[in-house]
Amino acid sequence: MKNQTTKLITIFTEAALESQLVRDIDRLGAPGYTITNARGRGDRGLRGASWEANANIRVEIICSPTMAATISQYLQETYYDNYAMVTFSNEIDVLRPEKFTS
Repeated sequence: MKNQTTKLITIFTEAALESQLVRDIDRLGAPGYTITNARGRGDRGLRGASWEANANIRVEIICSPTMAATISQYLQETYYDNYAMVTFSNEIDVLRPEKFTS
């Protein structure tokens, strides 16, 4: 069984950013992503999913360490000052690593 250590980037942000964020992630060259609805509470208060203007999403991207750094830096420079967004990355072991090269 072939596996490889790579990166998982997780982004929690406002659902209103989804279209723009997807364009940015694609343009930066990510091999793919998964988006799910998210709820919770943080610095900007309670965020539910029942009203679009108050909804959050969770975006997950499996990619190379270099791509992870590129995406994280871009998000910080572009979105952090004006939007509710948290980004973190983890080292993960991936089976079928050829699906996540960028």
